[in-house]
Amino acid sequence: MIVDMDADATTPPAHPLYEQPWPDGEFRFFQLGHVVDDVIAAATSWVRTFGVGPFHVLPVIAQQADYRGEVRTVQIQVAVAQAGPVQIELIQQHCDTPSIFSEWSRRGASSFHQMATLTSDYDAKVAHFQALGYSIAAESLGGGFRVAYIDTATEFGFYTEVVDAPSTFVDQVRGISDACANWDGRDPVRIMTRGGYRVPEDSGGR
Repeated sequence: MIVDMDADATTPPAHPLYEQPWPDGEFRFFQLGHVVDDVIAAATSWVRTFGVGPFHVLPVIAQQADYRGEVRTVQIQVAVAQAGPVQIELIQQHCDTPSIFSEWSRRGASSFHQMATLTSDYDAKVAHFQALGYSIAAESLGGGFRVAYIDTATEFGFYTEVVDAPSTFVDQVRGISDACANWDGRDPVRIMTRGGYRVPEDSGGR
């Protein structure tokens, strides 16, 4: 290899690390999901260890899903925060119902679970993965929009979540992203309420 000694060694590469664009359109991931035992404790650890925040802890919801051919309802709670180009999602299941979350739990440790992508054509996106030989491990039934968890775990070690999201969901994601971009370090874990949010009792509000 010939090295040009006259070249400016301080000139950054054309595509600086972490700054190159994602693949276009349907292959862009917007979220990394982790199964945890306690969303508040996990969110606190993320803030302390990685400086990601503030985490928005959402209320527990009943999610009905077709899980491997059987309709089940699970009680789940999530906490989300933006970290650069992706959202970090922490997922806690509050019941013992078999699900794609309970089967993933490592009891005491966070476990990377899924990569999520938004789509403008849900049926076509799901069909794309099925044509490649991947099955649907679970599919949500309700909640205002469809979500499919594609079973890419055997090959890649995680599920691929396909989200057919309405504009209201996209607006919510954008709002959280904006809050994280402008975060001043206060109230790193926020339990969302109808009128705003409250902080965990032992956090001291900072």
